[in-house]
Amino acid sequence: MRSIELESVSKYFRDFCAVDDVSFGVDREEIVGFVGPNGAGKSTCLKMLATYLTPTRGKVAVEGLDSVESSLGVRRRIGYLSGDTPLYAQMRVDRLVRFVAEARGLEGGDLRTGIERVVEVCGIEPVMTKRVSACSTGFRQRVGLATALVHDPAVLILDEPTHGFDPIQVLAFRETLEGLKAGRAILFSSHIIQEVSALSDRIVIINEGRILADGPPGELAKEAGRETTEMDEVFAHFVRSQPSESRV
Repeated sequence: MRSIELESVSKYFRDFCAVDDVSFGVDREEIVGFVGPNGAGKSTCLKMLATYLTPTRGKVAVEGLDSVESSLGVRRRIGYLSGDTPLYAQMRVDRLVRFVAEARGLEGGDLRTGIERVVEVCGIEPVMTKRVSACSTGFRQRVGLATALVHDPAVLILDEPTHGFDPIQVLAFRETLEGLKAGRAILFSSHIIQEVSALSDRIVIINEGRILADGPPGELAKEAGRETTEMDEVFAHFVRSQPSESRV
């Protein structure tokens, strides 16, 4: 059983097909980068995994649980950070993290331990007494990650997690993600190809709602007929090779 599984998944918004017959999975202790141009269908897939959206066709499963039939069970098992990092701007960071932890059912020693763990892992100690609105974009992303991790989920789903990070913060995030890999399945989206290549055990390339490629970076380079490790060229090869069709 894979921790994350999409099987022949399609998602329509009226006549528009945002995701078209998508299938891929993520195993425990695997980091998979999900990459594609803006509007490719990345966020729609992640929102279906997070149970924010339901598939029109196909099956979405997390830890063996169907995202439609067992949506509450799926939510208990995932940590989800969306691209726009929706946080309560007027709350203090420490109170926000505690609020989310309690909403996730943590109490007593588990509550204290969970908060202490994410404060250290996400590096948010300097802003714990600040309002969220007073934090920089990078720190808001870190706070969002802390709320996604506070209940120690088996599956981590991140949509553009390094948005607003400076180069030093990106390097620190890479180290953080590697440390979170043990015992977890991690799926993250990005349109920054170099970032995905540096972080991922596998890369899934999507465009116009369809999966174009799925494999380790080196294998994708070979499949694209490239001897280079520059994944920008590999990504461009798959996207340019896709027949241009309207998703209707």
